[in-house]
Amino acid sequence: MRRSISLGVVLGMILLGAAQAQTAWPAKPIKILVGYAAGGSTDVTARIIAQALSERLGQPVLIENRAGAGGNIAAEAAAKADPDGYTLLMATSSTFATNPALYKSLPFDVQADFAPITVTAFIPNLMVINPAGPASNLKDFVAHAKANPGQLNYGSAGNGTSQHISGALFSSLAGVQMTHIAYRGGAPAVNDLLGGQIQVLFAPLVEVVQQVRAEKLRALGITTAKRSPLLPDVATIAETLPGYEVTLWNGLLAPAKTPPEIIDRINRAAIDALRSEDVKAKLAEQGSEPVGNTPAEFKAFIGSELAKWKRLVEISGATVQ
Repeated sequence: MRRSISLGVVLGMILLGAAQAQTAWPAKPIKILVGYAAGGSTDVTARIIAQALSERLGQPVLIENRAGAGGNIAAEAAAKADPDGYTLLMATSSTFATNPALYKSLPFDVQADFAPITVTAFIPNLMVINPAGPASNLKDFVAHAKANPGQLNYGSAGNGTSQHISGALFSSLAGVQMTHIAYRGGAPAVNDLLGGQIQVLFAPLVEVVQQVRAEKLRALGITTAKRSPLLPDVATIAETLPGYEVTLWNGLLAPAKTPPEIIDRINRAAIDALRSEDVKAKLAEQGSEPVGNTPAEFKAFIGSELAKWKRLVEISGATVQ
């Protein structure tokens, strides 16, 4: 009888300890893995979100940059992390929608290996040219490109990037022939556009907005379905080419099997942050539109994005060596 009571006490203590540990989350710092270098648009967004989450969860939320392979290195690390809520991933459309269509195989499954939390933001690309070029607006540019097939070069941050796909989709819908020049990153592409070595670039808005404002570059159109509050006078490309739309996104995910109650708590904290005036203002400075949705909505969104970007990659003809 005494032994039975002792076992019951021990079992009760174990269950109580487990419950307390669960309700105590988070009991230590949380890290968000970012698959790109510090200072880039994804990193900047992640740091804005991290600070806001830290304030709401009562623990430091740290950024760990694991750049390389189009975000795949960070995604693999997140997929293999303990599903305890202390390792999250700031995913992007490149890693979770484009890469599955580009790479023959990935060391993770974007649908099976992760627990979606929320889409954090939508991000536009901006179509820009050198002001010394022959076009002053998008219609003039299309006319010039048609009159000079194969003579115009558009740059990108690399094969299969959103910049490459934005340009390829534009060429397809406009019925023009342009040559794609892949660079090792966005900065050298911008430099060559400024220097006249290439004629057009589709770049994340935040990377070129200052040059546009300084009139060193001319904006011809924005890739999203609606105009950006950061440059409200710049029309969408779809206003000239109906059906054109390339919207980038980023979002928070955790490893699969992370407890639903932890996912729910992060989701509620993230949505509260994304609705705050402080975070909205900071994201607006990056040209990003805050989102904030449910894990189920994010999961469905990833499924639709996989199909959409597979088609866009096919249009672009992009390959990975």
